[in-house]
Amino acid sequence: MAEINYLSEADGKQLLEIARRALEAKLQRGETLKLPLATLPAKLQADGASFVTLTQKGNLRGCIGSPIAHQPLASDVRDNAIKAALQDPRFPPLSAAELPGTEIEVSVLTPLQPLPFRDVTDLLEKLRPGTDGVLLTSGWNRGLFLPQVWRQLPKPVDFLQHLFLKAGLPADAYRYRDFSVEIFQVQEFREPSPRERAQR
Repeated sequence: MAEINYLSEADGKQLLEIARRALEAKLQRGETLKLPLATLPAKLQADGASFVTLTQKGNLRGCIGSPIAHQPLASDVRDNAIKAALQDPRFPPLSAAELPGTEIEVSVLTPLQPLPFRDVTDLLEKLRPGTDGVLLTSGWNRGLFLPQVWRQLPKPVDFLQHLFLKAGLPADAYRYRDFSVEIFQVQEFREPSPRERAQR
């Protein structure tokens, strides 16, 4: 899955449908969506890593995912959609009443690649804003940002500082703590907005 155009638009649309059907099944009926894996496209049957992001009127409402592939991609999207709705500690659980006004985005990750660097200056020069997602590890602390976060934090130093904060460390911990960086890219698929869906 190293290529950024790994999935077709049809594949992406199917993943979005799986995510929405999974949320409908869980929130409306308390059920876990059963997937007919054998009938899905081969790339959705293969192991894949994904993040599912939920937004309402442009505001984040939940985001959870898997940085490393460990199950079929379709199953990963289903499970992460449910976790983003119910288990993101930053938000209360999503209700069934909120679902029609919730927009779903699926990000399919390329495999993690170590990014060697000599020092922080070298690291900041190597990061590619808008392209690279980053997984930062320092001891037991870990933080991950999808490439989409560059839209809010376009400067590499700001991106890095906020990533340390997400990892539960001070923003300037890169000055005195050892840490490693792995990068990845994503294929991003987004639903039409609730208004666009209503107009169809």
